Amino acid sequence: MGVDNKVLKTYDEVSLHNNPKDCWVIVNAKAYNVTNFLNDHPGGEEVLLAAAGKDASEEFEEAGHGSAARLMLDEFYVGETDPSTKINATLDTTSSTNFLEKHNKIDYYQGKSSRQNNVKLLQFLVPIVILLLGSTLFKFLY
Repeated sequence: MGVDNKVLKTYDEVSLHNNPKDCWVIVNAKAYNVTNFLNDHPGGEEVLLAAAGKDASEEFEEAGHGSAARLMLDEFYVGETDPSTKINATLDTTSSTNFLEKHNKIDYYQGKSSRQNNVKLLQFLVPIVILLLGSTLFKFLY
């Protein structure tokens, strides 16, 4: 994306790209310019902005991105990062509370997330349990 030669990037260099107009992230030692993807990210732009200029490898993997998401990364590839320059450039998820919750709004690449499936299951089971408890109580009281 706008960079012809894919040269080695330092973590300090990537950390400069940390705002909505210039947003880079590191995933698995590779730098990606995701600025043009902010509005299209299924989990919302705040997820990418929380990771802007940082190493978000762990969060990327935990979010359960599928092969389609990994292929999309190629489009945003800027260059390899030099792991020896990594000091404090990792993502601080404490400053962006509910990082994975925000991200798992929709898992565009693999269908519904397991969290959404759990919610649907609970929405089905809770009324059934309430009905069973109510009918049991009704039998004992009357």
